[in-house]
Amino acid sequence: MTDFAAVLLAGGRGSRMGGMHKPALVVAGRTLLDRCLTAVADASPVVVVGPATTTDRTVFWAREDPPGGGPVAGLAAGLELIGEATSVAVLAADLVGVTADTVARLRNAVTADGALLDDGHAQWLIGVWRTDSLRRVLPKDPAGASLRSVLGALDYASVTAEPGETVDVDTPADLAKAASQHPHR
Repeated sequence: MTDFAAVLLAGGRGSRMGGMHKPALVVAGRTLLDRCLTAVADASPVVVVGPATTTDRTVFWAREDPPGGGPVAGLAAGLELIGEATSVAVLAADLVGVTADTVARLRNAVTADGALLDDGHAQWLIGVWRTDSLRRVLPKDPAGASLRSVLGALDYASVTAEPGETVDVDTPADLAKAASQHPHR
């Protein structure tokens, strides 16, 4: 255990991917989830909120309540398992371009409550936060709440995204594009 944990949100329905579990999709020989796990290599514990699957790293598994309850419900479930960690990376598990450098830049930029990647738009699913700040703003009933409405109440630093860092996979076209742009990474 460290003072830095990670919660990876992997519970989406994947409706634009025909119902496929997006974190299990493979780009350049690795699943999207394993790519995100590499980005949080320094975190312990790591909680993946979503259906359990094979990973390159040992993680804790959680499910949002209710299943399909959205990212805030997923965040709440993940925070229950990170113990006393003082800061936590919160990432979507369908990201292609997030790296350990991305997470390090976010960790170094944390201000009052956290730091969030920004590519011209706040990327609510790519951030590092003070754990107590997240716990303070979580609604009593998180199901269906938007991350923007919950995390937007916090005081965070905006970190400018490097090219490709915010790329995620939502559609078959996104997957094909990611595979062509990340052949060896």
